[in-house]
Amino acid sequence: MSAPKFTTLGCRLNAYETEAMKALAAEAGVGDAVIVNTCAVTSEAVRKARQEIRRLRRENPGARLIVTGCAAQTEPETFAAMAEVDRVIGNTEKMTPATWAGMAADFIGETEKVQVDDIMSVTETAGHLIDGFGTRARAYVQVQNGCDHRCTFCIIPFGRGNSRSVAAGVVVDQIKRLVQKGYNEVVLTGVDLTSWGADLPGEPRLGDLVMRILKLVPDLPRLRISSIDSIEADDNLMQAIATEPRLMPHLHLSLQHGDDLILKRMKRRHLRDDAIAFCEEARRLRPDMTFGADIIAGFPTETQAHFENSLRLVEQCDLTWLHVFPYSPRPGTPAARMPQVDGRAIKARAAQLRAAGATQVERHLQAQVGRTHDILMESPTLGRTRQFAEVTFARPHEAGEMVNATISGYENGSLTAA
Repeated sequence: MSAPKFTTLGCRLNAYETEAMKALAAEAGVGDAVIVNTCAVTSEAVRKARQEIRRLRRENPGARLIVTGCAAQTEPETFAAMAEVDRVIGNTEKMTPATWAGMAADFIGETEKVQVDDIMSVTETAGHLIDGFGTRARAYVQVQNGCDHRCTFCIIPFGRGNSRSVAAGVVVDQIKRLVQKGYNEVVLTGVDLTSWGADLPGEPRLGDLVMRILKLVPDLPRLRISSIDSIEADDNLMQAIATEPRLMPHLHLSLQHGDDLILKRMKRRHLRDDAIAFCEEARRLRPDMTFGADIIAGFPTETQAHFENSLRLVEQCDLTWLHVFPYSPRPGTPAARMPQVDGRAIKARAAQLRAAGATQVERHLQAQVGRTHDILMESPTLGRTRQFAEVTFARPHEAGEMVNATISGYENGSLTAA
């Protein structure tokens, strides 16, 4: 019996959960299977999932093919109708040992092809803590899942359910184990990270968790936060930014747009000036802070003037690492029913945003030449600064090592060092 093969589409959280499924499948003795962990963030993501399933079936004609993840959760009937698919399981079910034990015992038998329950009824975070997921240098720790917000373009709450938090004590214990294993950096991840704690006793905030980790795990060299909603940044998080050098000076912001009317139609909780004020304050507290951001181009009803506000926001917030998403209608979301922007205009606007992002990256890299950085090696010749810029080395170092080096130049979007 051969080991199951896993394919992951979408976000870092999906990749984390794939590692958990590998452990569950191995423990249950599942073999001769192909598992596709899908993404539902856009219609294009669902199309790519279907394309990947067809490819995997051609390459693995005799294997059992299982589809899970957010797309399986939000539209199970789509995948159940595919002749290539043997089983569809939801986001809750994929983390349950009983699901994998059932597959090992009787894959088809009397078991239903679709195992997808109502994820909105889930109130706890599954205990699928995977020590050491990531590179040898950096580990990812899931501290939160789900989302209570209902942005008009987003289907993810219906794939992930409502917000659930991992207790602080559990997180701290896991990070202690990771440090003992030699990890020099830990990244906190979640679907809506700044909502962490709202469902826990006393309703602690993300800043409380960050401060607790840094206090109780003094040997952790670097703590990094993944994407946050800046309007929900609490006082302790801002204090940590100001006073804790082990908290990395890099934040990825869920901004989505730079025009107030579009932000309201997106049902976001911040306005343009809120984003600018946050970036100014964070950089005042931490002058070496860099920002990444998600921005959508061509949201329904977006005019050229609306778009130009997004373009200006890139400079006004001094954003460095942009994730640009050309809008595509997601069935089941309110935005899909709004007046749509012409596809050619969406493509052109996305290209302009990416060009603006490339200019910002070059500006940042140019400013680092001659400066000395602490760099965490991800491979023998590639590492990252505290601001998450790539550094390519002429001579090799050990993966996971912290290297103090002076930047000699930059090329192809990467800093260089001896």
